[in-house]
Amino acid sequence: MEIKDNTFSRQFETRTENDELITVEYSFQERKIFLTRINRPEGFTDEAFLNDLLVQIMEIAQERRLKVVPVYPRVASFFRKNPKYRELLPPGIRL
Repeated sequence: MEIKDNTFSRQFETRTENDELITVEYSFQERKIFLTRINRPEGFTDEAFLNDLLVQIMEIAQERRLKVVPVYPRVASFFRKNPKYRELLPPGIRL
């Protein structure tokens, strides 16, 4: 999976096997990245694909030494199911 960081639109972008665009919108504040929304095509239900996308975004956050604030419910759910990424949460955020 290839992920593009579109800083102008403030979103991570990737394409499905059917060449459909999936985006994860974000905003920055200090050393935190707020994941605010996941945009996917109507009827797209491949949770494994979304999970892989979020894993790669967590790796990007680790490389950039950012804390991740899961604003969007699907992102919060990812953290609950993947406790190894909880060190990326800022102090005080509990899921």
